[in-house]
Amino acid sequence: MKDTFEVPAMMTKEDVTMMILSAKKTAGLTWEEIAEKIDMSPVWTHSACMGMNGWPKDKAEAIVSLMGLPQEAVGVLEEPPTKVWEQAVPTDPCIYRLYEIVGVYGPTIKALIEEKFGTGIMSAIDFDMQITKVEHPKGDRVKVEMSGKFLSYNSW
Repeated sequence: MKDTFEVPAMMTKEDVTMMILSAKKTAGLTWEEIAEKIDMSPVWTHSACMGMNGWPKDKAEAIVSLMGLPQEAVGVLEEPPTKVWEQAVPTDPCIYRLYEIVGVYGPTIKALIEEKFGTGIMSAIDFDMQITKVEHPKGDRVKVEMSGKFLSYNSW
């Protein structure tokens, strides 16, 4: 499968993401199946495959082997991401609804975190998330449970 990729001279995280997406489609695997095969959570696996997390060496090697990627991809996957937030709200309805939720309930989430824990934030690094389907008489619901370590703000 590796021979079907055009390997650029200087491979980027975006290049590796496209290779993973292509290999995933070719193999007919789900994110849950990929995560299970490399012994990681589906949430972390997808996020890291999209370039939003740096991989530990053993997991980078596992995903490269599983997906038939060029060996050069291991080093790229190990690099921590450079997150640039100068992007417009995505037009994908599933994603922009999440922005809408944060816009409407963000201040509420912040206020309730501060009342229960003090002034601080929920970590997006030491973070876990589960997405489940919940039956409901008005139509099935998407349940997103997020948990991140509480990090209090430093007092200077």
